[in-house]
Amino acid sequence: MKKTNLIIVTISLLIAGFFTSQQVWAKPSSRFNETAEGIYDDWGIYRTRAFGENGFYQLSETSFRPAIAFESLGKELDLAYHLGEQIATEYSDHIERAEVIFRFVRDRVRYTPDIDQFHYDEFAQNADEMASVIRQDGFGKGDCEDSAVLLAVMYRGAGFRSAIALAEGHTAAMVYLPDYKKASATFEMDDEPGWLWAEATGKNNPLGWVPKEFIGTTLAAYEIGDEEITSKESAMPSTAISPRESDSSSFRPPIFLIVISILSVAAIFRRKRRTNQA
Repeated sequence: MKKTNLIIVTISLLIAGFFTSQQVWAKPSSRFNETAEGIYDDWGIYRTRAFGENGFYQLSETSFRPAIAFESLGKELDLAYHLGEQIATEYSDHIERAEVIFRFVRDRVRYTPDIDQFHYDEFAQNADEMASVIRQDGFGKGDCEDSAVLLAVMYRGAGFRSAIALAEGHTAAMVYLPDYKKASATFEMDDEPGWLWAEATGKNNPLGWVPKEFIGTTLAAYEIGDEEITSKESAMPSTAISPRESDSSSFRPPIFLIVISILSVAAIFRRKRRTNQA
């Protein structure tokens, strides 16, 4: 599997009138520790902030790496990954399988701002923590990053490539499904088309629906895989953009645009989120 570090993605609009008009378990951490910087888990990842080399997204001015997703992959994989595996055994058709996983998360995670659930502006849950609560109670509570991480890990368990995407004020999962025909838009990541936005924070959203404010914008994404949780690996982001209809060449924005983009998406973790992003 191709490993993709930070990549910039842009939406390649896909005419899909059928949908366009319709849009209205790593193991759970056994303990948490509190410092002046916030609350961190068994792996040394701070759940109350996304910034810095120990933040749950390791977000900086020029890059991000969703470290919390790796608490549920590789040697740490557990319930969430196995849920994806189980669904894969029940649904041999990969299109149906992708939709079932999406609906599983969409229908079982009730959007709840962190401030209401944990009394912190930010508190990220890993995929196995979310999956454990769902298995126990039939549903879980979380915000956009909680749904995104659970989705991305379950997709990996079911045999798909998946990623975590950042947009200003929001984060979501992405899944590689190039033959999916129902999406309202598709993404090209690092010159590779066929990626779908998986927006699970709205109860009526279908797989492949994209919030209109992200249409035509530049976003950042990280394809997840089996990586060390606390890796300090860092690389300059590569870029990708869909060729214009009249021009088959690719355009790569100057680095200051990349920096501005990452700074703008960082706003997601700097303010309280009290409303559903759907």
